[in-house]
Amino acid sequence: MNPFEQDEAGRAIADIERRLAGVTRLGVAFSGGVDSSVLLALAARALGPDRVIAILGVSPSLAADERAAAHAVARHIGVAVTEIRTYEGDRPAYQANGPDRCFHCKDELFTRIGDKVVVAHGLDAIAYGENTDDVRRNDRPGARAAVAHRVLTPLVAAGLDKAAVRRIARVFALPCADKPAAPCLASRIPHFSIVSPLKLSQVEEAEAALRRLGFQDLRVRHHGDIARLELPAADVVRAVADPLRSQIHAAVTGAGFRFVTLDLGGIQSGAFTHAAISGPVVGE
Repeated sequence: MNPFEQDEAGRAIADIERRLAGVTRLGVAFSGGVDSSVLLALAARALGPDRVIAILGVSPSLAADERAAAHAVARHIGVAVTEIRTYEGDRPAYQANGPDRCFHCKDELFTRIGDKVVVAHGLDAIAYGENTDDVRRNDRPGARAAVAHRVLTPLVAAGLDKAAVRRIARVFALPCADKPAAPCLASRIPHFSIVSPLKLSQVEEAEAALRRLGFQDLRVRHHGDIARLELPAADVVRAVADPLRSQIHAAVTGAGFRFVTLDLGGIQSGAFTHAAISGPVVGE
């Protein structure tokens, strides 16, 4: 292991420990992605794993594969997971699917945590895995919900950007260290097109089938009868050659779509939100 990366991880643990001084029990809003996983690992090392709990919000927007992977990461870290059911799908503003959809999702999560988990587990602080690159993005309205609920952002306070987070994840040998970004399933639906459990399940089924075909980084964008498949450029050529072409078509139409298209632009993280707001966006 690179000595610099080991030193960086050590400094991050010390910094998190200093910033969490006085915190008896910490809850981490946890998704199993690299940011929340590194935060969980740092907090566990700074406070002790018995003083940290991973809080996983479960709803139709969380794919079953992501849910299972999150539990695997938490087991690796040695921290217990508590699942909390969230009902953002019942909120009209969330269903309407404007560019502020993530605010309503995070507001629901942090509200549920405050109403149920804090008292039940004796927590005196909640944190989530925002990094310094996220702060500079203009497509992360969920951050407003964190501020409103006084949720801590220790990675930002420690000055950790995405690259540093991934380096620390490798030092800790986290299973998600090199995992591609995996936004919630609702991000596959164009803004102002209603988010529904049926659409979310179609996306989840199609993406799970494509992963079984060997694709790891992908998005299936929901355009009614049309599924627009985004893949890294390196996967595009093999996706259009048989036998994979036919297998992809069968997998996606089997999830309930009538037509399957391949976007030559490749993976476009936050594509719908970027088109709906103005200003430059950086990061993944």
